[in-house]
Amino acid sequence: MTRPAEHTESTAHPHTAHPNTPRTPTAQAPTTPRTPTPRTPTPRTPAPAPTGEEDRLRAALHAALTRNALLDEASTQLLASLNADRALSITARLAARHLADAAVVVAPWRGRSLALVLGVAGGEPCTRSVRADPAEVPGLAEALRGFPPVPSRWLDPARFPSWALPDGFGTPASVLVTPMPGHGVPAGALVLLRKEGGPAFGADEESLARLFALRAGTAVSAALLYAEQAALTKVLTRELLPPALHRVDGIDLAGGYRAAAERERVGGDFYDVHPAAEGGDGECFVVLGDVCGKGLEAAILTGKIRNTLHALLPLAADHQRVLALLNAALLTSHHTRFATLVLASARAEPDGGVRLRVTSAGHPPPLVVRVDGGVQRADTHGTLVGVLPEVRATTDTVRLAPGETCLLYTDGITEAKGGPLGDTLFGEERLRRAAGECAGMPAGAIVERVRMLAAQWVGTGRHDDMAVVAITAPRRPGGVGTDPGEAGHEA
Repeated sequence: MTRPAEHTESTAHPHTAHPNTPRTPTAQAPTTPRTPTPRTPTPRTPAPAPTGEEDRLRAALHAALTRNALLDEASTQLLASLNADRALSITARLAARHLADAAVVVAPWRGRSLALVLGVAGGEPCTRSVRADPAEVPGLAEALRGFPPVPSRWLDPARFPSWALPDGFGTPASVLVTPMPGHGVPAGALVLLRKEGGPAFGADEESLARLFALRAGTAVSAALLYAEQAALTKVLTRELLPPALHRVDGIDLAGGYRAAAERERVGGDFYDVHPAAEGGDGECFVVLGDVCGKGLEAAILTGKIRNTLHALLPLAADHQRVLALLNAALLTSHHTRFATLVLASARAEPDGGVRLRVTSAGHPPPLVVRVDGGVQRADTHGTLVGVLPEVRATTDTVRLAPGETCLLYTDGITEAKGGPLGDTLFGEERLRRAAGECAGMPAGAIVERVRMLAAQWVGTGRHDDMAVVAITAPRRPGGVGTDPGEAGHEA
């Protein structure tokens, strides 16, 4: 007997689709937006109350900042000037404003007088000079010698004399004296004063006062050193500058000098005039020279040459001997520089003319300017001074008629570079033309004319030292000169 067939339904695998059955997209359930869960604020824990240690640290930080600000202000103001009086005044004002009720700055002690700068809080410092012994002020004599400061608690304010206190200050309650160290030597002392009823100076205040005094002393010492150097430079410069020339022994003289650098006043070019000695031959002695180099080193050798020539004045009539002795002096010195010179001995004659003897030692020969505008070179030449064991030079004798001039100059004039392109030498020919145009003019006018032309030629360019001297026979009253034929070179 056959069992009837049962209808069976095939069930597919959930991940397997029938190959002939299209895929139907599956609908997704809508997404419900999340609602943010509100955060519950966490309560802040209150900061703990400052402890005594924190207060101490904050106070120390504030004190350190205040101290540094004061020291910075002191350095800024004190280093802004190289004037010692101003530095002392700034020290007194700042100390009275920040460190005490009043301050007294004592300048370095010299002699019997003490220079004081007194400052009071809220006022301007004033100066006072007293003849007193610093030992009258406890600790002041030691401070002025640079010894370490005496602690404030060891000083008796009642022993302070009135001359060491500001007017109307009264007896101080506390006093602090500290040195002002300088560069190798003390620069003074600083005295701080507290009014009666005020607190005594503490250890921190004493430490700050010493730091302040150190900076003030450094500034004052630098200012004093600068003042000493400036005074020394002024004295030396005055001795090295060429002299002002005028009429000497009946002869008109004029000179002009220009250093190589605008910031310098002295250099390697020089000139000197020595009047005739009493009882001598009546000749005045004129010297114009040029030392190798420029600046301070050349000026030092210039001073030595001038002093040597001054010592040789009794021999000035003998140019050859003067040059020989000067040459020997330069050869035995430590200098390696040389020099060129022109020596001129001038004597006024009864007819108004001037008789000249000129000797050149390695220097450009002088120019003789005649009244008719003609210009001649003096017939003289020679070797440098300070190079060879022996100096050789020739001497020329020239006679100047009234109104005529002998022009001495250094090569800084002729070798001055300038012109349209800035590299052309001024040259002797231009100098001769300029001198010829000045015929009959006074010595001062000729010198100024030559200096002006040379300055215009170089403009702002670099140049060497320049020096020029004019020796002129004065014109006769009425301005009438002498026939050019009467003047000339003598045998």
